[in-house]
Amino acid sequence: MSTTASDPLAALGSLPGVPDAVDSVRKAVDRVYGHRVMRRRSNEVTAEAALRGSRGSAVLAGADWNLEEVRRRTDFSGEDEARTVGAALRLTAEAGQLLSVWRQSPLRVLARLHLVAAGGATPDDAVGRPRLAGEAVDEPLIEAPLPSAGEVAGRLEGLSRLIIAGGSAPALITAAVVHGELLALRPFGSHNGLVARTAERIVLIGSGLDPKSICPAEVGHAEQGRAAYVAAFEGYTAGTPEGMAAWIAHCGRSIELGVRESTAVCEALQRGAA
Repeated sequence: MSTTASDPLAALGSLPGVPDAVDSVRKAVDRVYGHRVMRRRSNEVTAEAALRGSRGSAVLAGADWNLEEVRRRTDFSGEDEARTVGAALRLTAEAGQLLSVWRQSPLRVLARLHLVAAGGATPDDAVGRPRLAGEAVDEPLIEAPLPSAGEVAGRLEGLSRLIIAGGSAPALITAAVVHGELLALRPFGSHNGLVARTAERIVLIGSGLDPKSICPAEVGHAEQGRAAYVAAFEGYTAGTPEGMAAWIAHCGRSIELGVRESTAVCEALQRGAA
């Protein structure tokens, strides 16, 4: 990710196709927020979006459980898939509590997210801190070259400065860059994908695009499939204008699919079926 321009995130808004993606996402979000159910039952929509978003993020991390199993289950210890689903649920629950800290210290939030995701499953000295030189990373979905620990530290600091400085970039662009950069860096020894998707959620909430957290991008990422997710991410790591635009568009489509999911929840609540 280049940080040479004075507002590099805003500069991405001029890439081919990106303005259309930003506009499409804004319109989709406005439509679901305008649904009549949102006037009285928004808390129920938020809760259902959290559950479905958690399930979607877990799918991309290798735990493809159906929604009813996630809803029914109370014990997420034991096998790897159960721990993955439990981590995704904990992260979604934590996301809304970290908004004020995120604006001031994104790196503290990332450390907290890793601590929440690990849930005691990782050795204590490796939890909540960026990996050190020579430490392994368990992230089977992402096979891109792994940056060195030194590069991770430098790029995390650069990302943190961008977030704290703010800027004029639309929420979609900022969320996509935060998500893509964390996937590229894989700063922790585990749970990097889950943390990256939660950070995307935090940006969307904190930006004001989705303040009630009812547009779960994780649902859309999962619906488009792991292969499409990896292919779009490869565009991000390539760093070309076309690759960056493709990644942003993929993230935008994911938000729109999340909107579609929550619109269906609103319709079900309106019918009294949810």
